[in-house]
Amino acid sequence: MSVRIGIIGASGRMGRAIANAAATQGAGVSGGIDAQGAVHGDHGDAAALAIASDVLVDFSTPDALALTLNAARAAGTPIVIGTTGLQPEHHALIDDAARDLAVLQTANTSLGLNVLRKLVEQAARVLGTDWDIEIVEMHHRHKLDSPSGSALLLGASANLGRGAATTIEHNRFDRMQEGPHEREEGGIYYASLRGGSVAGDHLVVFAAEGERIELGHRAENRGIFATGAVKAALWLAGKPAGRYTMADVLGF
Repeated sequence: MSVRIGIIGASGRMGRAIANAAATQGAGVSGGIDAQGAVHGDHGDAAALAIASDVLVDFSTPDALALTLNAARAAGTPIVIGTTGLQPEHHALIDDAARDLAVLQTANTSLGLNVLRKLVEQAARVLGTDWDIEIVEMHHRHKLDSPSGSALLLGASANLGRGAATTIEHNRFDRMQEGPHEREEGGIYYASLRGGSVAGDHLVVFAAEGERIELGHRAENRGIFATGAVKAALWLAGKPAGRYTMADVLGF
């Protein structure tokens, strides 16, 4: 029997893409609900959907996360969370839920982007703080958060490679509002571009005197995120309680 995936945020663009990706990867869709609670399929709410599913995939809104986690926890159903814009209080909820069920949370389910994270970590480890790091990201005109969650993930990977206890992060635009300033050694700076229908471009620039390394990833359509989300869901189904990442899925 195929793994049955319940989709939270089923009426959104990602929800529909996940349903299509599930079919191509041999998984079944048990049903879905959207962020407003509208039902897609035979299950009347998040609790019923969790019971009917082997794993949930959530690409809805931060405001819906608490209800979704409660439903997953009550049913003991693993959950993949790809919702972006999460705040510290949301991560606290996820940490708490992960004591009782398997939870995989990530700001980006693209397999390629997660390989890029590993490359960035390795490069930062070798190059150290003598090389400046700039992260440039571009998304469609409707994206609200800035820098993107994926850009922050790449910054965290660079910081991990450097072995720093904390990341010195600066949004380039925000810093300019403070007036002229010198670049801080060891700082990780971000630049965010918005326009058109760009699914997601990320470029990590390592710059030193006389040379530069550029590592990047371009998402040409949202289908890649759905493919990665379904791969993560299939991997997560049946796993013991705990908090997981895409690195676990890819075996890093």
